[in-house]
Amino acid sequence: MSDVTRTKNGRPVHHWRRDLVELAALFTAVAVADAVANLIGHGPDGPALLVISAVVLIATAGFHTWWARRHNHAPPTADDTDARPAGHPTEHSAGATALWRMRTTVRDEPGSLAALCTALAHGRVDILSLQAHPLAEGTVDEFLLRAPEELSATEITRGVSHAGGSGTWIERADAHDLVDAPTRILGLATRTALDAAELPLALRQLLGRCTIRSLPATSRDAAAMSRDSAAPATDATADGAPVEGVLDGTVLRLRAPEGEVITVERPYLPFTPTEFARARALVELDTRLGPRIPRSQDVLTLAEGNSITVRRADTADVEAAKAMHDRCSGRTLSMRYHGPVRDADRYLNHLLSPRFGRTLAVQTASGRIVGVGHLLWDGDETEIALLVEDEWQRRGIGTELLGRLVALAVEAGCESVYAVTQASNTGMVAAMRGLGLPLDYQIEEGTLVITARLDATPVVSRPPYDQPQDVSLEPQRAE
Repeated sequence: MSDVTRTKNGRPVHHWRRDLVELAALFTAVAVADAVANLIGHGPDGPALLVISAVVLIATAGFHTWWARRHNHAPPTADDTDARPAGHPTEHSAGATALWRMRTTVRDEPGSLAALCTALAHGRVDILSLQAHPLAEGTVDEFLLRAPEELSATEITRGVSHAGGSGTWIERADAHDLVDAPTRILGLATRTALDAAELPLALRQLLGRCTIRSLPATSRDAAAMSRDSAAPATDATADGAPVEGVLDGTVLRLRAPEGEVITVERPYLPFTPTEFARARALVELDTRLGPRIPRSQDVLTLAEGNSITVRRADTADVEAAKAMHDRCSGRTLSMRYHGPVRDADRYLNHLLSPRFGRTLAVQTASGRIVGVGHLLWDGDETEIALLVEDEWQRRGIGTELLGRLVALAVEAGCESVYAVTQASNTGMVAAMRGLGLPLDYQIEEGTLVITARLDATPVVSRPPYDQPQDVSLEPQRAE
């Protein structure tokens, strides 16, 4: 161990024997140099021999320097830094970089992962995290990478393929992916424990880009009854799932508490048993905790002085919502449901379930619900729907609900929201325009679909409903 690495109390340790050896070598060199100088200097060709010796020494030093650089024994020059593996501070690695999420399958044999890491290092790619998903025929390795900005996804996957990786999938990542997997999973479990409506969002963040749908138990049973009785018995449960769930390539089917089936699908990448176990654990947590939503609320004051309360709603508010339906006119219900409304209880049980989205309710001081707004998880899209009782329209309630629902969608990480209404519903169109977001319009047979992109400047922030607040509403024509 050298005197640089051997320390005592933070200071290098020098041994007296080394100093003595160095001093003896110095005296010996001086004595030899004096003897050579006396021997050559007093001869007839002494000065010429000294000059020739100096030239030979200089040439030898130059040759040694060239030989050392050629065989990488000398300190690296600016031209050599490009060949350094990722992780070394070079001119390129200190520049702009990009984050990537990559998944690839390697053979389950010694050295396969090392070859893959070596290929990434040759491309100056830094491995920030690695998760291994063992399979019967190999191992799926999931990487979080930091690569030079100029390095494209194609170049990365080409290098991985040459190193033995197969079925490679890659996409851009962001700073949120820097959180390690256990911490991210615990955070998703906490969100799910606090709010049942978070389960679909937690599954989407856990499993990446995927489509999530919920099939109610009643719909599944009705579909099974309507099938041909001659069909095989296994077909009757094709849309269902046992309690332990089903893993089928790119599709997961998980049984939720009320008997409905949650289907998770991504067309580009098969799920691994590890991902299936994580998703099933989240669903089991949700099942054990039962129905739950945050019970906080906001108190708002209308322009005429009436106070209303905005809060989260769930299936416990079905009867109050049905009573509001009975007080609404046929035109108002037609604007909301795009036609005659029958079996309102069946609609409301679905709309108010936290499993399918989030619902905000507006109630008066007497506790009567006069307006509801729904944020519905529709696969990989998000729908917004509003209904305000006739006597409470034109007071800004719809605009307030819409702004809060869009804020919830932004918080949930949704890229866009859409509203389906009739082309004659000018109030809904005006409310969507009031968000200040880019809008897309599609009209077909009198039905208007308005899509707001949420990746632009966000809407004006709304007060959160985690503590009572008193906010005044100016009169607006939103319904």
